[in-house]
Amino acid sequence: MKVIDENEIHALYQEADALEKLRAGFMAFSAGRVQMPPVQQFLFKQAEGDCCIKSAWVEGADSFCVKISSGFYRNPEQGLPSNDGLMMLFSATTGQPQVLLNDHGWLTGIRTALAGRIVAELLLPPKIDKMAIFGTGLQAELQLRQILALTSCRKVTVWGRSDAALTRFRDALSDLALELSTTLNAEDAARGASVIVTATPSTTPLINADWISPGTHITAVGADTPGKQELDGALVTSADCVLVDSVKQCRTYGELSHHNGNETSQSVIEIGELLAKPTAYRRAPEHITIADLTGLGVQDAQIAASILAQL
Repeated sequence: MKVIDENEIHALYQEADALEKLRAGFMAFSAGRVQMPPVQQFLFKQAEGDCCIKSAWVEGADSFCVKISSGFYRNPEQGLPSNDGLMMLFSATTGQPQVLLNDHGWLTGIRTALAGRIVAELLLPPKIDKMAIFGTGLQAELQLRQILALTSCRKVTVWGRSDAALTRFRDALSDLALELSTTLNAEDAARGASVIVTATPSTTPLINADWISPGTHITAVGADTPGKQELDGALVTSADCVLVDSVKQCRTYGELSHHNGNETSQSVIEIGELLAKPTAYRRAPEHITIADLTGLGVQDAQIAASILAQL
């Protein structure tokens, strides 16, 4: 079995190809052309950690993918990264192990950020005055960098849980020309923002419905295991559109699982469906939209396929 280390993975990564393959993967999933077993999840409350095992095979692909990803949120206190992991590819013809991508969780972070870009392309409001980022980790940074590629807005407020974390985040963005402010007050960050991204391991809502103005788009990526929640359930209920990676998965433990009412006036639609049929939802300027991203095994299979395509 070939082992590809993180440095080589970085060198092989081609963003345009990865985006193309991820879009195709979302559409294949929503069209029922992906085998994707239920996620295996471990919760380590004593260590503030979690681990998930995701796997997928896209019909017609030469290989299937099994990904192990962990998040241990006290690690930075010990000088360790919060996230780690690897991906393994096996032949879909013989079952033989083919490649181990020893990416230490980088590919998971990238494919999640690219999913954020894909939903932003579909749902960003026409006018963006301010963006708010909730979280100070790598995923928050990656999400912001992807959105910056789509808008001329450079006014950004970042919310974090400590001044030290916010300082580290500011330093990580030192290469960018931003009108950047930081805050420990969640309401100050959310109010007036046209675009909000939440990328935290929070288990309690960070954003209340009455803080959000008409026309706002929110991408929520933190609620990827049971028990996590970043958005007030009333906010999810009041949104005009909730774009999800998987309806079934998001109803189980995504923000959609905290929905407080019926959906008679609300669109709940999968990314793959909207990519395949853009007319399935049309954003009005005053609409509040939410992207609920819980992470799919097909994303791992597709970003792994993108790396292998460069060999």
